[in-house]
Amino acid sequence: MLRQPLIFLDLETTGMLAAEERITEIGLVEVDKGELMGSWSQLVNPEKNIPPFIEALTGITDAMVEHAPTFAQLAPGLFERLEGRVLIAHNARFDYGFLKSEFERVGLSYQPRVLCTVKLSRKLFPGHRRHNLDSLIRRHGLACSARHRALGDAEVLWQFLQKIQTEVDAERIAAALRAQLDAPAVPAAV
Repeated sequence: MLRQPLIFLDLETTGMLAAEERITEIGLVEVDKGELMGSWSQLVNPEKNIPPFIEALTGITDAMVEHAPTFAQLAPGLFERLEGRVLIAHNARFDYGFLKSEFERVGLSYQPRVLCTVKLSRKLFPGHRRHNLDSLIRRHGLACSARHRALGDAEVLWQFLQKIQTEVDAERIAAALRAQLDAPAVPAAV
């Protein structure tokens, strides 16, 4: 399954609209040829206040990000880290939309191949109504070190891809992956 370089990524943000809101945390898990290569997490100064609802959900406060690097400061190294890797995210349009928007602000064009684990779960487990991350954690017995924190959620996605290999026929998985990876990725409206 997916022998190419992969990035399992999750973002925490100040809101839902990539054109108006900003990233507050990046978490990623790097995998190559099916082997875990490492993980990375970074708080990001969004250069705006974090709304109380988002603070309550994620636990990320304005004080926590006050002295963190801005996305512009992180962009060159992050772009290099992501380049040439398949981006895997839960509700990938959201994360891709934010990355694309943030990279555009600093003059970089980010256009990865994208795999959405929500779509993958729906395709492989059509008998289930819910495919949000909490449902996948419960249904597949996944462990999350920190729910609604970027690295904790990214680690769950890596676990999910490993777990389905024991639960679903390899040909069905391959067909579902091909269907997504052969389609052009479209980020959320920015």
